[in-house]
Amino acid sequence: MAYVVIVADNFHYMDPEEHYKSGEFTDAQAALQHCRQIVDAYLDSAHHPGISAEGLFNSYMNFGEDPFINSIGAPRVEFSAWDYARKRCAELAARFDANSQGQLPLIERQ
Repeated sequence: MAYVVIVADNFHYMDPEEHYKSGEFTDAQAALQHCRQIVDAYLDSAHHPGISAEGLFNSYMNFGEDPFINSIGAPRVEFSAWDYARKRCAELAARFDANSQGQLPLIERQ
C-alpha cells in the first residue's frame, strides 16, 4: 500500500505508544478522506448547542484523534488534522448560529 493512515491521540500528545494504524490506501485522496472522517467523527460527537468554534477546537485539541499519512514509495501527502479541525469547527459554529430552530446542523462532508 502506498499510503498508511496513522492516528495519534491528542490526549497523549507525542506518545508513540498511543498511535495506531487506521488504514492502508493505494490512493492519496482516499487516505485524505479517511483522515477527514476521523476528525469529523470526533467533532460530531463533541459538538453541542452553545459550544463556540474555539470551545469545540479546544476539545478536539485535548481529546480528539490526530490522523496523519505516511507515504510509502509514493509522493508525500500533506494533511494537518489540526488545521482541518480548526476550519471545520468554524464552519460548524457558523451553521449552528445560522440555524433559527436551534437544532444541531449536520456537518457536510468534504
